[in-house]
Amino acid sequence: MKKIILSLLLLAGFARYNHAQDLLSEIEDENELQRVSASFKNSRVINAQSLETTPAGVLDFKIQHRFGNIKGGFYDMFGLDQANMRMSFDYGITNRLQIGVGRSTYEKTYDGLIKYRILWQTESSEKMPLSLLWYSSMSINTLRYTGLPYERTFDTRLNYTHQLIIGRKFSRALSLELIPGVVHRNFVYTRAEKNTVYTLGAAGRVKLSNRIALTCDYFYVLPNQLAAQYKNPLSVGVDIETGGHVFQLHLSSSPFMVDKAFITETTADFFKGDLFFGFNLSRVFTLQKPKN
Repeated sequence: MKKIILSLLLLAGFARYNHAQDLLSEIEDENELQRVSASFKNSRVINAQSLETTPAGVLDFKIQHRFGNIKGGFYDMFGLDQANMRMSFDYGITNRLQIGVGRSTYEKTYDGLIKYRILWQTESSEKMPLSLLWYSSMSINTLRYTGLPYERTFDTRLNYTHQLIIGRKFSRALSLELIPGVVHRNFVYTRAEKNTVYTLGAAGRVKLSNRIALTCDYFYVLPNQLAAQYKNPLSVGVDIETGGHVFQLHLSSSPFMVDKAFITETTADFFKGDLFFGFNLSRVFTLQKPKN
């Protein structure tokens, strides 16, 4: 009888051991599928959209400032006497889907956006080695024009931007992305410009500490699409995270913050010292707590 009881106990112990091993295996599989987070501090790098979306139920209120050319010297307080501003609200419908609206002082522009995660990088690169997002925006110029020999109708005030954002968080410190895209403007001023412009952007982040990171973004416009005076925009900056705020300081060759404007209407050259100091301030509010 004792041998039977001992055998049953050993069998039960072996079954429990196998069950524990199965549970550990499931946990390891879950860890392998863990999605990568915090590739960037915010849904924007500087001008470019980042690999991040606003989380589900979270409202992100942004204030973006871009001052005048620092070449103005002390007379213009290195550009502080002039400023463009954009305010926006971005909301996470789900962890993959983000929508947003904004208003810029440049041409009194209103804009709306939608951003969706198609692929999400996982901690195990064998599962999903990169992230892929789709971004679309539409803007409307509401500036009042006087003295023009033609009428600016509603449809001539509309502009559209579509981009694929392809990137990867290579390590805790380094994230990089490529941004092929197209900008369509319903109205252009000269025959030298195309209504539809094809672009390739790039952006990156190097993390220096838990709260500080260096950032950069650049947009290359394919040749023979814009007038000769327009340049490719380049921006460099630093992100500082302070609790619920992300504070972004940067220098850019573009004074604009609307997609069609900084991509197709930049006239300054970063390497000739035509720099515009600015900042983005982001404050998030959790409107709907995530379900357990």
